[in-house]
Amino acid sequence: MIYFGENICGDFTKATEKEWLETNGLGGYASSTIINVNTRGYHGLLVSALKPPLQRVLTLSKVEDTIIFNGKRYELSCNQYQNAIYPEGHKYLSSFRIDQYPTFRYKVENLFIEKSIFMAYGKNTVFIVYRLIDAPSPVVIELRPLIACRDFHARMHEWLNPNINAQYGIDSISVDMINIKLSLLLNGGKFDYQPYWYRNFEYAIEAQRCQEAYEDLYSPGYFTRELNLGDEFALIASTDDQYAFDLESIRSQEISRRVTLTENKLLESLPSNFRNCVSCLLVSADQFIVNQDDHPSIIAGYHWFGDWGRDTMISLPGLTLVTGRHDIAKSILENYAKYCDQGMIPNCFAESDGQPLYNSVDASLWFIYAIKKYLDYTDDLTFIELGLFDTIKNIIRYYREGTRYNIHADKDGLIYAGDKGTQLTWMDAKVGEIVATPRYGKAVEVNALWYNALMTVSDIYKRLGDDSFAERYLDLSNEVKESFNKLFWNEKAKCLYDCVYDDHFDDSIRPNQIFAISLPYQLIDGKKAESVLNVVHRELLTPFGLRSLSPKDKKYKSQYVGDQYSRDMAYHQGTVWAWLLGHFITAYVKVNGDNEETTVFIKTVFDIFIHEHLDDAGVGTVSEIFDGDSPHHPRGCISQAWSVAERLRSFFEYNFNSQKD
Repeated sequence: MIYFGENICGDFTKATEKEWLETNGLGGYASSTIINVNTRGYHGLLVSALKPPLQRVLTLSKVEDTIIFNGKRYELSCNQYQNAIYPEGHKYLSSFRIDQYPTFRYKVENLFIEKSIFMAYGKNTVFIVYRLIDAPSPVVIELRPLIACRDFHARMHEWLNPNINAQYGIDSISVDMINIKLSLLLNGGKFDYQPYWYRNFEYAIEAQRCQEAYEDLYSPGYFTRELNLGDEFALIASTDDQYAFDLESIRSQEISRRVTLTENKLLESLPSNFRNCVSCLLVSADQFIVNQDDHPSIIAGYHWFGDWGRDTMISLPGLTLVTGRHDIAKSILENYAKYCDQGMIPNCFAESDGQPLYNSVDASLWFIYAIKKYLDYTDDLTFIELGLFDTIKNIIRYYREGTRYNIHADKDGLIYAGDKGTQLTWMDAKVGEIVATPRYGKAVEVNALWYNALMTVSDIYKRLGDDSFAERYLDLSNEVKESFNKLFWNEKAKCLYDCVYDDHFDDSIRPNQIFAISLPYQLIDGKKAESVLNVVHRELLTPFGLRSLSPKDKKYKSQYVGDQYSRDMAYHQGTVWAWLLGHFITAYVKVNGDNEETTVFIKTVFDIFIHEHLDDAGVGTVSEIFDGDSPHHPRGCISQAWSVAERLRSFFEYNFNSQKD
């Protein structure tokens, strides 16, 4: 359980730095800060995925809740406007906790009332539940919904004159606004139609990011209901049929589902603080697994990412394999194989129409990595042979002979890709025509992945009993290994070049070289591996991940702040990436071995995470990125798939192997 008391809840600045997230398995979500001040345009109580996991619309932004008690009105909600905070309901908030779902406890005089929020799994529906815990007499609660009904990237304004059609009954209302329908129901309550626009809500984080930071929200009226001691009821908001949901049955199902997520034998042997941390990550891991046309997919991050090929394959081991959800991993791999085109799997799917986009050199190689990990965990060779091996061989053939974006194997066997105007690796920020981190040519991690792909094919052929082809691919792998060690070794810095193109050797100290050690098949070993690990440790390691560039580099950016241009130019120029920590841990174990020092190191990494990030930013999950300089403020998405996945993968693999040994 994550818990905050009055000292945090009553502090507006501290409280608005902590955000909660509920998801529905479709790509939809509910999210805000722990005092329900929306600081982002992406915050809302119901964001629905109309074409899961894409075409997301923010329907219900928030609910203004007021308690009427002893003839007085007490407003529990809280909003930020320009130069004003009104009302100040956070002053009544005595605690916030996440046990199974976000729960808020308010104290008004000698009255205590709780509010909890959860979503129905597989439905675009949210339950906002109120329970009167203690009161000397009945109270009346008034709930006024504030509605946006717009694309979740956009903003609503009264001056847009949206076409609004409202139909209401005794205890419900349906609002059709710019062809987006939202229904609300309060069983046992009463609805009063009183339409009104609330203007100029300020979203502080959007203002910091130089994005559109102001919005108007429409309220069709308000609900009222009387509560006696112990009474509980739910305001149900849905883009489905709100009458189809029963509070008790849906809540019971959802609690049982979440409890199942943390049933892992390895947890039993962990200290209590580690057990709580890993349990949080296991629940968080589930939030990224979504349904897409009746098959599972992985969403890259909340609030704004969709399902990205590269992120999916990097995340798949930590989200599905170490958690024992092998059938989900199998289905995801099968589905991406269907989209393979000219040896490339999609980098992402367009938010508007779901069409696959092919603009990544490494996504297909990470796909083969994910298959290798799946085989390691399941030993399901038959599935690989019959379901995926043709796709793997297709990828290898196109990468050797050539495919989009000048991706091809050079005469030395190494993969060359792109030109000055392309951004094909994971360091892919581009501002207009400016590539923020140009890495065309032969990128170090791409060729580490290429070597691993060839070795994986060789291993599969060997396991299938085809020694001839196994040897052929082993020879290709050895050629790549020899060329790699000759080309990428930077003798002066005692580490690896980041990228080589034409006669240019990029000696920037970046984290990409760690993959030459951390991937299943090492490209470098011995003193070279030890030296690379030491350089990365010294220059790039932070408590939350690896910097994307050494602070000693003149291109280094210490903070990820400012407008879109400033942020994109800093994205891979020093910004800390949380997901890289998993591969650093794996490399650390490979180089230093399984010993007491390694165990202390891994425990230290998780101790810092538990005490300094688990209850910060997106509480109970892991942010996308952090500032390069201390105090390493969390930035970007509040919950990122590969950030969570790589902590789980590296932690579970190390602990499992240690126990097995």
